[in-house]
Amino acid sequence: MSSPSTCRYTDSHEWFHAEGDTVTVGITQFAANELTDITYVGMKPAGTAVSSGASLGEVESVKTTSDIYSALTGTIVEVNAAATSDPSLLNSDPFGKGWLVKLKVSDTSALDRLMDSATYDAKHPVG
Repeated sequence: MSSPSTCRYTDSHEWFHAEGDTVTVGITQFAANELTDITYVGMKPAGTAVSSGASLGEVESVKTTSDIYSALTGTIVEVNAAATSDPSLLNSDPFGKGWLVKLKVSDTSALDRLMDSATYDAKHPVG
């Protein structure tokens, strides 16, 4: 399974999908597979300002707890309530129903410094 070409990726396994000045953030299939059964999703609330490199929240699995980092500076405008109430969505549909937060950003140019899907998949193959 290849990662969506419409997203950009970090080495810490977050994906970022921009639609105008709103960027949806989630974890990759590789991360979901490595974490195994995700049991908890805790994101900072809507209205929280975040800087590039700052934590957006965390996910917990039967194996570990992992911080989720932002590659952009902006404000959280939405938290995926479905994922917080059903963390298994991150395992079953990490690029769809398992998204984590939406950020409102003033500058999406930082996305250009992130990996495209081909580069990410070459470094972190799934399956």
